[in-house]
Order: sequence, then C-alpha cells, then structure tokens
Amino acid sequence: MEKGRVRVGSIVIDVRDFPRMMAFWREALEYRPKRPPTPDDDFVILGDPDGEGPNVSIDRMEPYRNRIHLDLYTDDPDGEVDRLLALGATVFRPRERDEDFVVLADPEGNLFCVVDTRGG
Repeated sequence: MEKGRVRVGSIVIDVRDFPRMMAFWREALEYRPKRPPTPDDDFVILGDPDGEGPNVSIDRMEPYRNRIHLDLYTDDPDGEVDRLLALGATVFRPRERDEDFVVLADPEGNLFCVVDTRGG
C-alpha cells in the first residue's frame, strides 16, 4: 500500500445492546479486544488474533444512518480527505477537537470515517 493511502482499518457496527453484541462478535469471529474493555466502555475494537483480517469495532450508539460503516486508516488524513472529496465524497461531519477522524459520505450517502493513524 502506498504511504498515505487509506486502507480498511475497521468495520464499525453501531449497536444498542453493547455487552451482548460485543460478546456475539467476539465469539463469532474469534477476535479479541485490542485492550480489555471496562464496564463503562461504549466502544471496543476487536482484532483478528492472527493479524490478517480487518478490525471489527462495536460502538454503542443509536444508529441514525448506517448501522455498519468503514473506518479508513491513513497517515495522511488531510491528503486522503481531499482525494476522496475529489472522487465525489462529501463531508458529513468535520473533525472535531480532540478527535482523530472526520466523517464523510460516499456519493450515495453511505457514511465512513477517515482516521488519522499518526497518533497524538
């Protein structure tokens, strides 16, 4: 993959019953949490123990658009957002302070996130 280009980093599933859905997907895929979840967590990233498949993230939130969306990871978020906008994406919600992502919509309105993987 070219440096800076987006890649599927996580498939995000919006759920109402967080503990039940986290347990289901953890066992269904035999994936493990990237870090141990706490009782107050509303979000968990489940990873392939072999490191081959994309992450599956469980997000407790009332689904208001897509129930499933892609998180695209990149170390060049500004460049990739510009590239995706030129391809026909639109900004659904800009990056907010202290966030590492921007929410875009594809040409048919399906939401996805571009996530800054540089850290910090």
